[in-house]
Amino acid sequence: MKYEITLIQNEMKKEGIAAYVVPSDDYHGSEYVGAFFKCREFLSGFTGSAGTLLITENEAFLWTDGRYFIQAEEELKGTDIKLMRMGEENVPTITQKLKELAKESKAYVVGFDGRVVSYGFGKSVLSCASNIKIKDISLIDRVWNDRPPMACEKVFELDVKYAGEYRSSKLTRVRKAMEKEGVDELFITSLDDIAWLFNLRGSDIPCNPVFLAYAKVTKDKAFIFTDKSRFDEALSLDITRDGVIIEDYGNMIQHIKSLPGTSKIWVDEQKMSYSLTASIPEGVKVTDKMLPTVLMKAVKNKTEMKNIRDSHLKDGVAVTKFLYWLKTNIGKEEITELDCVNKIEELRNEQDLYVGPSFDTIAAFGAHGAIVHYEPTEETNIPLKAESLALFDTGGQYLDGTTDITRTVALGPLTKEEKKYFTLVLKGHLNLAAAKFKKGCTGMALDYIARSPLWELGEDYNHGTGHGVGFFLNVHEAPNGFRYKKVPERDDGAVFEEGMLTSDEPGYYAEGKFGIRHENLLLCVNDRKTPYGEYLKFETVTLVPFDLDGIDKKLLTDKEKELLNAYHKRVCEKLKPYLTKEEGAWLEKATRAI
Repeated sequence: MKYEITLIQNEMKKEGIAAYVVPSDDYHGSEYVGAFFKCREFLSGFTGSAGTLLITENEAFLWTDGRYFIQAEEELKGTDIKLMRMGEENVPTITQKLKELAKESKAYVVGFDGRVVSYGFGKSVLSCASNIKIKDISLIDRVWNDRPPMACEKVFELDVKYAGEYRSSKLTRVRKAMEKEGVDELFITSLDDIAWLFNLRGSDIPCNPVFLAYAKVTKDKAFIFTDKSRFDEALSLDITRDGVIIEDYGNMIQHIKSLPGTSKIWVDEQKMSYSLTASIPEGVKVTDKMLPTVLMKAVKNKTEMKNIRDSHLKDGVAVTKFLYWLKTNIGKEEITELDCVNKIEELRNEQDLYVGPSFDTIAAFGAHGAIVHYEPTEETNIPLKAESLALFDTGGQYLDGTTDITRTVALGPLTKEEKKYFTLVLKGHLNLAAAKFKKGCTGMALDYIARSPLWELGEDYNHGTGHGVGFFLNVHEAPNGFRYKKVPERDDGAVFEEGMLTSDEPGYYAEGKFGIRHENLLLCVNDRKTPYGEYLKFETVTLVPFDLDGIDKKLLTDKEKELLNAYHKRVCEKLKPYLTKEEGAWLEKATRAI
C-alpha cells in the first residue's frame, strides 16, 4: 500500500473509522481544483480531474469514469489501489461497496471531510445501510505536511460590454425566482455561479477564472463570503453600491447556523457541502433544487452570443496557424507533444483579449491519443512522427468567451483502420451539428445522432458527446449537454434553449494504437415556428478546418460531403483575411471541396 494511504489508515484506527472517502472536490464541488485541494491525487497518485478514493483498514479503491480508465490504470501501477471502472458491468458504486463492507458489522463508521463532500452524497451513504454512521472529520491535515496554501488571488470585474448584463439586473432576476419559489434566502456555493451573478472573475483555480467564495442573496441584500483583501478600493465601492456586502470566507457557516427556525431557504444539496447543509437549524424550511443561476448562466444573452462568435474567430486564427505550422514542418524538424502545447499557447497569446488556456492542452501522438484526457509531461513527452494520428484538444479563455476545440491530424500515411474511424467519427459530428429539433428536446434525444455510425458497428466511446461551456468561465458547465443516458452527477439533462453553448465531440479510441476526436462548439439558435411548435438548430462557432487527409470519402454520404464543404467554405472565408499569404494558400487547399 502507498505510504500516504498507510498514514491515513493509522489515523482511521485512532478515530474508530472503518472506511474513509476522499473525493476530488474542493469546498465548492468544483470539477477542477487548486493545489490545496488535490488530496485524492496526493494519496493515490492519480492525476485525473474525476475520481473518488475509498480507504478501508486493509484496502483502497479508486472510482473514475471512462475518460480516465487507461490513465488511471497506468498511474496506479505499483500500488495496491484497486481501479473501479464506473458504469462497467459488475462494478459496484461507492455506496454499494460500502453496503457490502458494512454487512458484517453492528456499527460501521464511514468518515470524510464534510467540507469537500456534498450533502447529497452524505445522505446516500447513510441510506445504503442502517448500521452505517458518519464521522465528519479531516484526516488529510494530519498527514500532508507540505500541503500547498489555499489560493487567494485578486478579483476583477468583467465589463458589461462582455457580460451583457449588470449584476444589479441579475440580482433582480434571481430575487424574482426566489419570490416565485417562496423563499427568503438563497445560498450559493458553486464558484462559477457566484462569478457569473456578480460579474466578477478570479484565478484561484488554474484555467478557470473563478475565486473561492460563498454567496447569499436575500430580498434586499447580497453577501459574498471571501477574503476582503482580494478587492481593490474602487471595486469594493462599486459592489457596495449594488447592495453587496463582502464578509470573511469563514462566515458563511455562521450565517447558516444563525438562521431563525421560521426561515425559508433555497439550496442545492448536490452542490452544497455536507458540513454546511448539516448546519441548517431544525425548523428551517429548505427548498432543495437546482439554483436559478445555473439556467440563467447557461442561456447566453445577445451580447454574450456576439462576443462568443468574436472569440471563436480569434481562436480559429490561432489554431489554424498551429495546424499550418504542424503540417508544413512535420518530418522536417523534431516536434514533440510539449512543443505543440507551447506553440498553441504562443499563437493564442497573439490574439486580442486572450487571458489563458481554458484547460491543460491535450497533445497526444499515436497511442497517447487513446488516453482520453492525456496531458504530456516532461516524463511522458514524445516526438511526433510523419505517420499515424495526433490528437489536439485545446481551449482558450478570452474576456469575450471561452473556447474548446479538438482536431485529429494525419501526420503521414494512415492505415485503413485509422481512416475508417476518423471518417465515422466525423460523420457523427457533422450530423449532430446539422440537427434541427423541436423545442423541448434534451441532449438525450440528440446524442444518438453522433453515436450512430459507431453503434451500427457495435462500437462506442466512453464519454459524453458534449458538455455546456461557460462565458469566460468554466469550460464544463451545467445544465446542457449531449449524453444518451442519465448520469446524475453530470447534471446535464436540461432542455435546450437559444443561447446555450455546447460541445459536439464524438470520438473513438483504440487502446495502444490511436485516438480520434472531432470537436466544435455549437450555439443553440432559433430555427422556425410551424403549426407543430417551435424548432431550434445549432450554429457552429468554432472555425478550424478538419484534416481532409484523414477522410475516406467513400464512407461519407452526399449530404455529409455537402455539410463538410459548406463548413470549410465558411472557415476559409472567415479566417483567410487574418492569415499570411502562405497560410492563406494552405488554408484554401485544406478547405477544398470534396
